[in-house]
Amino acid sequence: MNEILEAFFVVFSLETVSMILLGVLAGIIIGALPGLTVNMGIALLLPLTYSFQGMTGILLLLGVYCGAVYGGSITAILISTPGTPASAATVLDGYPMAKKGEAGRALGLSTMGSMFGGLFSTVALVLIAPMLAQVATGFSAAEYFALAIFGISIITSVSSQSIIKGLMGGGIGLAIATVGLDPMTSGMRFTFDSVYLMGGISFIPVLVGLFAFSQGLLSFEENFREKQTGQVQIIKAAISRILPTWLDFKRVLPTYLRSSAIGTTIGAIPGTGGDIASFIAYNEAKRWSKHPEEFGHGSPEGVSAPEAGANAVSGGAMVPLMTLGIPGDGATAIIMGAFMVQGLALGPQLFTDHPVEVNTIFIGLFAANIFMGIMGFAFMRLFAKVMDVPRSVLVPVILVLCSVGAYSVNHSMTDVFVMMGSGFFGLYHD
Repeated sequence: MNEILEAFFVVFSLETVSMILLGVLAGIIIGALPGLTVNMGIALLLPLTYSFQGMTGILLLLGVYCGAVYGGSITAILISTPGTPASAATVLDGYPMAKKGEAGRALGLSTMGSMFGGLFSTVALVLIAPMLAQVATGFSAAEYFALAIFGISIITSVSSQSIIKGLMGGGIGLAIATVGLDPMTSGMRFTFDSVYLMGGISFIPVLVGLFAFSQGLLSFEENFREKQTGQVQIIKAAISRILPTWLDFKRVLPTYLRSSAIGTTIGAIPGTGGDIASFIAYNEAKRWSKHPEEFGHGSPEGVSAPEAGANAVSGGAMVPLMTLGIPGDGATAIIMGAFMVQGLALGPQLFTDHPVEVNTIFIGLFAANIFMGIMGFAFMRLFAKVMDVPRSVLVPVILVLCSVGAYSVNHSMTDVFVMMGSGFFGLYHD
């Protein structure tokens, strides 16, 4: 109980609450801007965690994670353009509702579903993670070797379009990981007499380059193509009532529960993500619905299911990250970097050696999801105006932030060049 109380006071200190609110706000804005992804937002703000002591920086990123997944539904409903891949399924019924003059109703259902899914998955994290950690404490060298092989095998599950590309990417990643001092013998490997390479390729600049800089370059390319073809189209939708009625809530509650369970389960499987969870949740909602003919024409369940499913991934993805040290998706892979910055070793020992920090994560996730719901309802009309920001202004800001963030890690221009190289590699891979 003392550890829980200590974690509670950490989370609800003025500085930490402010950072969670800032993270949620930034996440919603990033999610609402088409072309910016959840991973990109977290990668952009990751270097900022260096300036915070304790868990404040990690909770900032968790706020971004929760906010960005929800923020994608705003543009998905209003202009039929998902802000994030996880909101792609929301377009199917959200936009038809907006065209019928029910944009506020659709946004209200998506906001409620996002908060419900996030809180559901956090409860699951609190219940499942400690039990799984107890099992994992009995792991020996053989189990850890099997776990490493399992982590590498995930490449096949996330490379369904091209297994060859996935295996090549995995091989490149393993090769990059060998650069630096050998952890067993302290011998130098592939350093080429470079002092920088003695510490290995810096993890944070590579993440910022792959997830943020490459997306900025891609947005620049898309903006140039739109200007060349003249196919820029802007659609506005009026927002009226945003709070769901009691009848709507009763109707979609079973969908919230089912979709949240699906999203939490999928999130706990490494290599998956919110986009997979949202489509599976949508499909199951249609299969269980008493009115399947409404789907695709503005069904409330069609909006609620993908949002609850996608946002439930956040808590589910933290389960393998915290207990086994394996990120559940790309976002938690970047958040893992923040744990490394604070010197926290992810795995079963985290629960025995750092119980206050573990409880801080649990309470912080609850707070982030509640703040997301409150801010979603309070500032929904304001967030909708984020779509008016032109790409010609947004993209240069993103590229500058990427460079500043990479430099701030070690105050080295080499990190900036590594970030840029990773970005161009990510752009070419896309």
